[in-house]
Amino acid sequence: MAARYKAAIETPHGPRTCFEAVRIREGSQKPLVARFGGIPLKRRKNAVIIDRAPGRDPYPRKEIITRLQRNRCELCQHSGQVQVHHVARLADLAYPGPGQPAWARLMAKRRRKSLVVCPSCHDQIHAERPPAANTLTA
Repeated sequence: MAARYKAAIETPHGPRTCFEAVRIREGSQKPLVARFGGIPLKRRKNAVIIDRAPGRDPYPRKEIITRLQRNRCELCQHSGQVQVHHVARLADLAYPGPGQPAWARLMAKRRRKSLVVCPSCHDQIHAERPPAANTLTA
């Protein structure tokens, strides 16, 4: 394999040995060339390092964080202190439909297991029970 793919290429520092695979394509397209090696490992004492500024935030905020920072209840739109209501599985919310509480319908529609709500809405959610997923009738 080494003898088959061995190639010599010309670099600014002279000829270098590398491994090269060429795939000829039909038509007027350029051949595909994959090359491994052939890089001069010569030290450059006057090299200038240029660090590029990152184009975007490397760690974007998660959706739940932006929802919490709004300090707005997603049910009644009340501003102020908020809490997060969380369910273990989306299947616990069943499918959206009649007889389902507004909070469960909103979570099922958004396909989210968490809901940012004010304390009064959170107390109201815990006062009622969500419909069970296995009690649906066709």
